[in-house]
Amino acid sequence: MLFLPLISKQLLTFECDMLENKTIIAGPCSAESREQVLKTAEGLTSVGISYFRAGLWKPRTRPGCFEGVGEKGLEWMREVKQKYGLKIATEVAFREHVEMCLSAGVDLVWIGARTTSNPFLVQELAEALGGKNIKVLVKNPINPDVDLWAGAVDRLTRAGVRNVGVIHRGFSSYQKIKYRNAPGWQIAIEFRQRYPDVPFFCDPSHLAGRKDYILELSQKSLDLGLDGLMIETHCSPSQALSDSGQQLTPSELKCLLDSLSARKPLPTSEDVRSRLEEMRRDMDVIDTRILQDLTDRMDISRQMGHLKKAEGISVIQTGRWNSLLERVCEESKKYGLREDYVKSIFSIIHDASIDEQD
Repeated sequence: MLFLPLISKQLLTFECDMLENKTIIAGPCSAESREQVLKTAEGLTSVGISYFRAGLWKPRTRPGCFEGVGEKGLEWMREVKQKYGLKIATEVAFREHVEMCLSAGVDLVWIGARTTSNPFLVQELAEALGGKNIKVLVKNPINPDVDLWAGAVDRLTRAGVRNVGVIHRGFSSYQKIKYRNAPGWQIAIEFRQRYPDVPFFCDPSHLAGRKDYILELSQKSLDLGLDGLMIETHCSPSQALSDSGQQLTPSELKCLLDSLSARKPLPTSEDVRSRLEEMRRDMDVIDTRILQDLTDRMDISRQMGHLKKAEGISVIQTGRWNSLLERVCEESKKYGLREDYVKSIFSIIHDASIDEQD
């Protein structure tokens, strides 16, 4: 379990301003100039955001790209806070970043996906942030590892960081997908179920990689009950020095937020509650039937394993697996099931069968 000795549910609650108590964090991927930062912030004042964000230290995949303006950007951020009354947020990766942010009056910092993957850096940040009056969000690690993500939060709470939340920004994938990062919603859901009191946000900008997918991913995260959104917003996205394709203008952000809706966490109608319970009972019956079918299938798989072993036949029959996968994916269309859903289920079943055929 996550170690939360100093944190109460009340302390974990972030201030929420819109979308039925959803926190909105918005601003450019990178602070590029004083003019760009102030112009973007001015445009966001009418949107009603909770925090103005801008990256100052930008870890890039390859050297030679724009890597942020660094410490001088804090002056521009402070000007945003003084001129427009917006709370300010930025990413930190080293102790020195934390110290500069604390001196500049930054209200919220987040730990990026690459940093979350490195326990040494997380520990350094935890020690620098411990006991300080600042909110901290932890992005998921690059790989879909719930324990590594939870471990980063654990290090912060053990160090005395009292206001900790997390951000889901998706995971790297070797498969070709339409988004920049694989959503891996099941990982987000597992973290949420383990730690329901930890504020949970979504970064649809990094999930999408393109502005035309941000709306659907934002709505999906709200449908799952997440607490807010971090959306990259730039006064002139086409001129952005980093991630130009995934940034919205302030007016586009306002339109997007106006299009979103937040669901109630629980049903309020007795009739709806009753109908849901009836459906859940029906689902329980089906689940029991599925378990029985899986048991029967595994019994046959073990028998096949014994026969293959006795006859000296290889456990893995690639041709058989390919034809099986092709058949079930084709049949899935008749039942209105998504092919990727069916493929993932049968891949798990196949892997378990192989393990039994030793």
